[in-house]
Amino acid sequence: MEKIDFSKRSFAYYPTEAIVVAKFENGAWGKPEVTDNFYLSVHCFAGAFHYAPECFEGLKVYRGVDNRVRMFRPDENAKRMQSSATYLDMAYPSEEMFIEMCKMCVHANWRFIPPYESGASLYLRPVLFGSNPQLGIRNANDVTFVVMCSPVGTYSGAKALMPGTAVLSRDYDRAAVYGSGHYKLGANYAQSLHAYNLAHKLGYRELLFLDTATHTHIEEFGSSNFFGIKNNTYVTPDSGSVLPSITNKSLRTVAADMGLKVEMRKVYVEELAEFEEVNSCGTAVVITPICEIDDKPALESEEVTRKYLIGSPDNCGPISRELYNTIVGIQKGLIPDKYGWIQYLEEK
Repeated sequence: MEKIDFSKRSFAYYPTEAIVVAKFENGAWGKPEVTDNFYLSVHCFAGAFHYAPECFEGLKVYRGVDNRVRMFRPDENAKRMQSSATYLDMAYPSEEMFIEMCKMCVHANWRFIPPYESGASLYLRPVLFGSNPQLGIRNANDVTFVVMCSPVGTYSGAKALMPGTAVLSRDYDRAAVYGSGHYKLGANYAQSLHAYNLAHKLGYRELLFLDTATHTHIEEFGSSNFFGIKNNTYVTPDSGSVLPSITNKSLRTVAADMGLKVEMRKVYVEELAEFEEVNSCGTAVVITPICEIDDKPALESEEVTRKYLIGSPDNCGPISRELYNTIVGIQKGLIPDKYGWIQYLEEK
């Protein structure tokens, strides 16, 4: 059996031993099955290939300092998948079924849960897609739900809480005002890939999207939500085209408990000059500090019309660090989970 060096894992696919599959056909869910076959047999006319009725989730499992295994807020992921599937007029697993299949996947891949000292985790990727053959443009009647996993390290491969740079996206949009940005659909990410790749080629760690109507206020980063700290206030955009991040939701709760004022509102681009700390936040990273944001007429333009410098290029801001330490502390058993966010799993 191969010995895995979990400390060297990045946020990339690594083969595990099993996935869990369930199908909704003829109006009813079949029994979830654990299989070591990672290749799905899907009809070439399945709607997912033509009209993209597909949504997904991402959550993590941690081995704590006490060696107990913890899953972080899977009920919230289940609810968000239900919201995404409802938008697609597609059947979805119940909250209980979603969580049970996540647990089945973890148990089937138990040896891939990284040890506490590695700093890595087991990432779960539940996927729901339309699988019945169809030609007309309509919602999927039959769906397939799959839960898979992979051990992962940090998202960008950079050291945790190491500040990075970002650029505003003025000539590429992520999601329309009345579009699907509020849901975790693969189609939303497909739309952002080209611009995101350009930003990376230009040396930026992140791409910050703006509202499509006016390009005057901040929406979210290419990979995760935006939040900033100023005047002892946690500020994050309130928009119908921003994905409701479970990490952001958790951070807002912790921020309020720390005595910070929490604001969800429009965040105008010019406000970047006023923030003491800026971060992207999401499941994969929890927090990535952003120390510099360039505003350009176009992504590939050599002209920088304004450069926003935020905090230190070498260190995460103190409030953001405390927020990060609290979330990670709960996930890894370093501090008590007073919010009831953790579900414990025991080896079978």
